[in-house]
Amino acid sequence: MTKKGLILLLTILMMMGTVLPVFAQGAAEATAPAKEIELRWASIWVGADSKAGPVAAIVEEFNAANAGKIKVVIEPQPDYNAYEQKVRTSLAAGIAPADIFTIKLNPTTAEFYNSNLLMDFSKVFTGSWKSSFEAGSVNQSTIGGKLKSLPFETAILPMWYNMDILAKVGVTKVPQTVDEFWSLMDKLKAAGITATSQMTGDTNAWTSMIWFSHFAVSLGGPDVWSKPFTDPAFVQAAEYIKRMIVNYSTADAIGLGAGGSGGHFLAGRTAVFSNGPWYAGRADLAATPFFKNITIAGLPGFGSTSNYMISRIQANICAAASKDAAREAAIVKFLQFLTSPEKVKSIAQPSGAMFAVKTDAKPANHLQVQFTQLANSVAVSAPDFEAAMGAEATKEFTQQLSALALGKITAQEFTKLVALKINQD
Repeated sequence: MTKKGLILLLTILMMMGTVLPVFAQGAAEATAPAKEIELRWASIWVGADSKAGPVAAIVEEFNAANAGKIKVVIEPQPDYNAYEQKVRTSLAAGIAPADIFTIKLNPTTAEFYNSNLLMDFSKVFTGSWKSSFEAGSVNQSTIGGKLKSLPFETAILPMWYNMDILAKVGVTKVPQTVDEFWSLMDKLKAAGITATSQMTGDTNAWTSMIWFSHFAVSLGGPDVWSKPFTDPAFVQAAEYIKRMIVNYSTADAIGLGAGGSGGHFLAGRTAVFSNGPWYAGRADLAATPFFKNITIAGLPGFGSTSNYMISRIQANICAAASKDAAREAAIVKFLQFLTSPEKVKSIAQPSGAMFAVKTDAKPANHLQVQFTQLANSVAVSAPDFEAAMGAEATKEFTQQLSALALGKITAQEFTKLVALKINQD
């Protein structure tokens, strides 16, 4: 072979050595399995929450069925108040807190519908998936034609009466009139028994905010939240809640958080408590000696409206928008699995929680039976202050509630200060 021919042959061999690895790499890429999609879920249903066990089981089942394709990872959020602040801060900064997360849908969080951060489920939420949800809850969650959150956990927020304690002062049924109510409060106080669990702490003064909402709706009707917050109905409601905190609650009520308020009731230190249906599934509640003798009921009519109840959508599910169609498809697949009637039933029955998804769940205990009966029997339903007014107004409500209870401001001043914040927002 000539020198020229040898050089040509070496050149060809070098070119082949370069091209063959490229073809080999292309073939490997073509046959390589798709990378597993990991979805982070910032979940509040963890720890001591009555829904924690069933939710964890659902995620485990989904991951097993989709191994190598989709994996859902729960990022525990056991502190509800800290989590809500995290969500608001993240979204305000233009960052979704996780691939999947929940919000309390109210005027504050509804503003996030105007951003591009949240997935709009409108186009995929169709057919049997859509029909499995209560239409009213879906309508509430649809804003400007967009469904950027799925209604999931719902609630009514009645009173819990420890009938064992009431029996100690000769009362055998929950009060049906305002006179009977105040008589019960005074009898308990005279007997040295703390009547109610109140609180002015956390970001929403949860239990006392529920009481205030009952008073306001009874006094001003189901559309009371559309009135100026200086309306006489709110002033009178403020007088009532001050009376409850000062005269008929624990000494530590001012500044107390939800854990402390609930803790007093669980320990049998208070006779009347306010909370939602999820509380009915708590193991520590079931372990109390008075569990079987709790009556769930509303309050009597303090105004022209009677047979009323406070209700809300407690948690809406959101997802981070993505330019990756496969990621969004994976999110939809998981949410369809999570919100299927079968899976929701598995959460509802042991926990007692209520949902926007229609199921044939059967009450697991007498408290759940009472919740269902009460929800079906009330003539008037209206949202609470937080659900109606939003997070920022509720923070102001909480701060001024402490001042009201301490006598630093009057009921009129309380409503004016909160009204300023509502109007500012």
